[in-house]
Amino acid sequence: MKRVGAHVSTTGGVQNAPLNAQAIGAKAFALFTKNQRQWFSKPYDKTTIDAFHKNMKETGYKPEHVLPHDSYLINLGNPDKDKRKKSLDSFIDELTRCHQLGLIYLNTHPGSHVKEATEEKCISIIADSVNTALEKTSGVTVVLENTAGQGSNVGYTFEHLAEMIDQIEDKSRVGVCFDTCHAYAAGYDLRTRESCKKVFKEFEKIIGMKYLKGIHLNDAKSDYDSHVDRHHSIGKGTLGLEVFKFLMNDPRFDEMPMILETIDDTLWAEEIQLLYSLVK
Repeated sequence: MKRVGAHVSTTGGVQNAPLNAQAIGAKAFALFTKNQRQWFSKPYDKTTIDAFHKNMKETGYKPEHVLPHDSYLINLGNPDKDKRKKSLDSFIDELTRCHQLGLIYLNTHPGSHVKEATEEKCISIIADSVNTALEKTSGVTVVLENTAGQGSNVGYTFEHLAEMIDQIEDKSRVGVCFDTCHAYAAGYDLRTRESCKKVFKEFEKIIGMKYLKGIHLNDAKSDYDSHVDRHHSIGKGTLGLEVFKFLMNDPRFDEMPMILETIDDTLWAEEIQLLYSLVK
């Protein structure tokens, strides 16, 4: 079964995320475990944790169908040690929060060299940061997301992600999230069925499908190979529907969270229905 959902609101508390996902007909969901505009938030209380577990059970979502996303403030690849420590501490806190909620993934944008190091050095710094975070936590897999290559971000090629994984010691707790908009903007052509087959053949060769833990389903406002990260609603951007037809009909993507991060949340229920209508 395909598990399509969206990155839902946690207004009023993280315990509301499963209810918000259910309300739009989602079979998976993503959430922020805390205010993503802040470095740190107050710890969960027992009432919040218990309510989240209760709502997960009542709505029928399993941990493997939830793909939490960390704060966009976090940069595990920052060459500045003091700034990186702040990011790493925040990242460890988010891994801990996921574990408290009984979740098994934490999705992250790998990081940026902020024009103060080479890409190769930044990749090593990211891997070292992840190694530290995994040593200090348990039970949660770090899911590295491919990027559009905007600015000084790394992770926009499969080779970047493969090198990070190679340098991460506990490979049982690392995975990849494939973002359609980011891949397209980074120069991976997803506009036809044949080009999609080629891209995922390359993914298998360079990274390995065993590491794929989730998909971000986003159309693009940006152009192909533009290295500009601009999401759009499904079917309204420059990507077209072929990649979504491909993903919805390939059994390799069964049972993994496939998450909308499209720009108009009022369309999410409609977009979920559209994606399921693509199944042959």
